[in-house]
Amino acid sequence: MVTIYESKPGYERKPGLSRRELLKRGGIGAMLVISGSAVISPEHAWGLETSALKPETMATLIQVARDIYPHDQVPDKYYAVAVKGHDEMAGKDSAHKALIENGIADLDKKAGKDGYRGLGWEEQRVALLKDIESSPFFQAVRGGLVVSLYNQKELWPIFGYEGEAYSKGGYIARGFNDIEWL
Repeated sequence: MVTIYESKPGYERKPGLSRRELLKRGGIGAMLVISGSAVISPEHAWGLETSALKPETMATLIQVARDIYPHDQVPDKYYAVAVKGHDEMAGKDSAHKALIENGIADLDKKAGKDGYRGLGWEEQRVALLKDIESSPFFQAVRGGLVVSLYNQKELWPIFGYEGEAYSKGGYIARGFNDIEWL
């Protein structure tokens, strides 16, 4: 987390963001706006429309996904795409909808007054996730993310993965035996 100190004559320096700095940066981390049935990131020009889950639930689910599999270089829109499947599944299965909605409500309750997204420190959110890591809610979210996050081809270059090798002659013909580090 970045702390900005605002200095005013006659005032002691306190950590915080000025309005100007907040608007300039678009917020620290994920600045998501909830509007109607959508979660919107005005800074990065993307939105996620929800159909079964509440938009607040989806916004929190995006933060949960980022906390489970944190990659600073991966924009939030890819986490949003990764959790969109829970909204689609919730529309078809009321038990899954209850699992996700109740799981997020439980996280918000454990987090306190401002909810899970209101916790300012990643360590606080991760501690909450560790407390529930054996729950069906956590396992459903984590298990879904393994596939839905890392199967996005747009992310592969970020991680240095070149994709499958079969169509390109296999791994042996593509440098598999180039072991310069040994």
